[in-house]
Amino acid sequence: MAVPKRKMSRSNTRSRRAQWKTTAPTLTTCDRGHVTLPHTVCPECGRYDKRTVLAV
Repeated sequence: MAVPKRKMSRSNTRSRRAQWKTTAPTLTTCDRGHVTLPHTVCPECGRYDKRTVLAV
């Protein structure tokens, strides 16, 4: 198991942690104009790829 040889300074630790940014999820619109996540069934109309998959 890898163990650090020396203590990591605060500035190095904080500059490394500064890269842990989150991004907003990308949203798409289905055929009928509802906003959904990409590659998922629309929860409002139940359609995916221009086909009705769920009966809503």
